Order: sequence, then structure tokens, then C-alpha cells
Amino acid sequence: MENTNQNTEPMLRIEDLSKYFRTEEVETVALNHVSMEVAPGEFVAIMGPSGCGKSTLLNILGLLDNPSEGKYYLLDKEVGSLKEKERTLYRKGNIGFVFQSFNLIDELNVFENVELPLIYLRIPAKKRKEMVNDILQRMNISHRAGHFPQQLSGGQQQRVAIARAVVAQPKLILADEPTGNLDTKNGQEVMTLLSELNREGTTIIMVTHSQRDSTYAHRIINLLDGQIVESVKNNL
Repeated sequence: MENTNQNTEPMLRIEDLSKYFRTEEVETVALNHVSMEVAPGEFVAIMGPSGCGKSTLLNILGLLDNPSEGKYYLLDKEVGSLKEKERTLYRKGNIGFVFQSFNLIDELNVFENVELPLIYLRIPAKKRKEMVNDILQRMNISHRAGHFPQQLSGGQQQRVAIARAVVAQPKLILADEPTGNLDTKNGQEVMTLLSELNREGTTIIMVTHSQRDSTYAHRIINLLDGQIVESVKNNL
């Protein structure tokens, strides 16, 4: 059910945000004066044709890049003007990422891949073990803890990637085409997992081309030529 608490401050808010990419001869406008809010506990799907600015917007929301103009507030802090080192620090523990290409580290087994964010957060080894085992069990992948990414199916790899994204219990998950490399069955399982996490209170913003995946979201934002052209609530 959609979060409709009007008294809740937005988890994130962007105001008049633009992003330009310049070369010596050409300036490309990737985002053109975009404004939006996302409430705590909301599940938002961002859709639109290739090249419309979806990934650029997700990179800025995930503090991987700065806007050229405009403001970005995350958890009541203006973060659009932070330097790279400050962005990295603010991302830790607040934001989890799920990518289309899984982005697992081939040299690490499943347990070690999922444990990595907790090492960066300097969580003690005993607590790390407990947290990793809990999330692997939850994702139904405990039996693969000692296996390496190349020994797993695509669906299993994405489960591991989601486990890694959520093990530190971030407030926000950003998912970039999370079912893009999966067949229908595995894709639906991944969307069910994300939906469960959202019902437990995690805010999710997902970039997707899939109409089917978008039905899991509370709201669909459509982008075209770097601008929001539509924001529609789903009847869940």
C-alpha cells in the first residue's frame, strides 16, 4: 500500500536540477531543470526511452555524480554540491545499489561479496558474520555462500547483489534495470524480493524499461529529453 502520510518529510528532493556534459565542440543536456520528491518508504519506477537521462539521474541520486545546476537534498542535507570524498562518506550506510550487470567481484565468494560493505563500515567481524548469514538466508542463497560468482546462475548472482545492497540496512536502494539480464521467472523473483524489502520500509528508486517491473512501484515517473513529462500513481 502506498505511503500517504502527508506529514512525512521527503526522503529526497531535487529542485530545478540540470546536468550538462561538455566537450570542446558540443554541449549535451542530459537533465533539464528536473524537480521531484520521494517519500520515505516509497517505491518509484523511472521510465523513458534510451538517452532520456534515466541513468544520469540515478547516478546523481546515488551520489556518484554532481548536478551542473540545482539542489539535491537527501535525508534533509543538501548533497548536490558535495565533493567526491564527501559524497562517498555520505553514501556509506545510506544508499545501496543494484545493477543490471550484478557487479560482483569474481575473486570473492558469495559470503565475501556480501560482507564487503560491512568491512567498509568497520563493523566487527563477529557482527559481520551474523549480518551476512542472516541476509543470505533471507535471499535463499545460503547454500551458495562458498561459491564464486561465475559458479552461479544469473538469478542467483542478482540475489547476491541484492543481499550486498541491503546487508547494511540502507535507507535507500537504487536499482538500475535490476532484471535486465534475467529471464522472466528470475526477473519476477527479484522484483518480489525488492517489493518485500519495500514493504518493510526501504525506499526504492528503480530505473527500468520493463512495463511488468513498473507495476511493482507506487509511482511511475516518465522522462523524455531530460525532463519529467509525467508522474503517475499505480493502483496497487
